[in-house]
Amino acid sequence: MLAISTPLYSSPAAPLASGRLTIHWAQHLDELREAQRLRHQVFSQELGALLRPPRGTPAGHDADLYDEHCEHLLLRAESPTGEPGPVVACYRVLTADAARRIGGFYADSAFDLIRLRHERHRIAELGRACVAPAYRRGAAVLMLWGAIAEHLQRRRLDLLIGCASVDARHGAQNAWALWNQLAPRHLAPIEWQVRPRTPLHLAPAASSVEMPPLLRGYLKANAQLLGAPAWDPDFRCADFPLMLRLADLPANYHRRFLGGTAAS
Repeated sequence: MLAISTPLYSSPAAPLASGRLTIHWAQHLDELREAQRLRHQVFSQELGALLRPPRGTPAGHDADLYDEHCEHLLLRAESPTGEPGPVVACYRVLTADAARRIGGFYADSAFDLIRLRHERHRIAELGRACVAPAYRRGAAVLMLWGAIAEHLQRRRLDLLIGCASVDARHGAQNAWALWNQLAPRHLAPIEWQVRPRTPLHLAPAASSVEMPPLLRGYLKANAQLLGAPAWDPDFRCADFPLMLRLADLPANYHRRFLGGTAAS
C-alpha cells in the first residue's frame, strides 16, 4: 500500500550521505534486480523479515508476484566522476489497470477493501519503500514522492493507498499506542474504512512511543488512516492502512510536487 511494507528506521550509526542524486523509472530487468537487492539488504538482513520470493528468484533478492506488474522508481547516487552509481532508494507503484489485470492490489491480501470498490479505477498502490541507511536523513523520500505524484497526475490517478509499518517484533504495545494516539485525529470516514484480515493481537499500549518517520511523513501530507493495523507475520510488523488523495496535499506539497496550488 502507500508504500510501504516496511518502516524506514533512522540509523544513527550510518554516516549521512552527500552528493548528487538522480531519479528515474526502471526500464529493464537489470534495474529491477538492483531494487530487489536493496530491498533484500534492508528487509532481510537489517530487519530480519522472512522473505518468500517466487521460484527462480536469484539469491539475495526480495521479489514477489506483484513486481512484474508494478512500475519501479529508483533513486541513484552519482559516483565522484558523475557516472550513475548504486540504487540507494526505491518505491514501486501498482496502478489500477495493473491491479485489475492480476486480480487485486497487494493490500487486498491484508485488508478487506470492499468499501473502496467504487474507487478502484482512481487508485494507485505504493509499496516496498526502501532507503539505504546512509540516505535516510536526507531528501531521498521527498524526491521519490515528488516523482510519484507527477507520474500519477499524468495517469489521472488521484488516490494513493499503502501501508506504513510499525515494528512489532517485540510485541504490539507500540502499535496500539500509536493507534490510540492517531485514530481520533486521522481516521478516515466510515465509508472509506477497511478491515484487517489478520488483526493485530490486543496488547497494553505503551505509555509513549516514537512515530516511524514514514508514518509521520504520510500524516503530514494529510493521509488518512483507513482502519486498525494488520499483523504481518513475515515482516513481524503492524501495517497501518493509509490513503492519500492528491487533492488533500498541503499547499506547499502541491507547489513542490505538482507545481500548483491545492485544489479547493
